[in-house]
Amino acid sequence: MILQTQRLILRPWEEDDAEQCYRYASDPRVGPAAGWPPHKSVEESRKIIRDMLSVPETYAIVLRQTGLPVGSIGLKRNDLASKDDEAELGYWIGVPYWGRGLVPEAARELLRHAFEDLKLERVWCGYYDGNERSKRVQEKLGFRYQWTSENVFVEQLSEFRTGHVNLMTRREWTEARTKTNDNDTAEDRNGKD
Repeated sequence: MILQTQRLILRPWEEDDAEQCYRYASDPRVGPAAGWPPHKSVEESRKIIRDMLSVPETYAIVLRQTGLPVGSIGLKRNDLASKDDEAELGYWIGVPYWGRGLVPEAARELLRHAFEDLKLERVWCGYYDGNERSKRVQEKLGFRYQWTSENVFVEQLSEFRTGHVNLMTRREWTEARTKTNDNDTAEDRNGKD
């Protein structure tokens, strides 16, 4: 499956992406905020692509302009999203691409795919204390706060953190999309860009 947006292609990871993956996933500002350690080598990135990223509904975030991956986004089932009609949204992007709206752009398309194509009813998303960028992405997308958990054990980093959980339902996504389309139509009628 390949998904596309104005600036991005979301496609399956390939082992040949290991150098690009390492380039961004080795930065200590990226992984630890999301709960995983920085990659230590291109070979480790290749192994992570092979063992963890090459799974259904996980995509490389690829810039159309260059054809190169700069991050990752995916839907997965886990203890948070354990039912067949649920998934958890996860994402990361390389530091040079922070603040450009690429993750929200990729996530909007993945949410469309989740609700329209996969017929999911709920998509969960979370972030750890201090990860303000991830929090803002979830707010921009329209996720609603559900709860906060203290002393969450982050296995890959062997530490405890405070985690915040958000949710978007299919109904909420549909309503938000309808409002956006209604606003676009009104602007078209009024001759606004």
